[in-house]
Amino acid sequence: MPLLEVIQTKQISASIRLTDTTAVQVDQYAHFIRACADDVVEQALAYVFSKDRDFQDFLKTPEARQVASTLRVRKAPAIEAPELSAQRPSPAPAPVALSAAKGA
Repeated sequence: MPLLEVIQTKQISASIRLTDTTAVQVDQYAHFIRACADDVVEQALAYVFSKDRDFQDFLKTPEARQVASTLRVRKAPAIEAPELSAQRPSPAPAPVALSAAKGA
């Protein structure tokens, strides 16, 4: 039995607007808990969603499944399939120029 369990989650990139004050506080909180700003926003929203009982009730309604998306999701670049890249020859590495240090 493995000692670690890795849970794969699908993540997207989205663009949101924040007030200057909120943006600064996100960075400050991220520093405070030694995390990145993305994790602060993700966890804060997950916390609010889970604690809001009215929202939880709303999620059980048919109306919740018909909400139009207003979040500005960034399209990720297409990732090349590994088997396709294996068929292509690798480009030759670029030459590296080395300079001699003075006094060595």
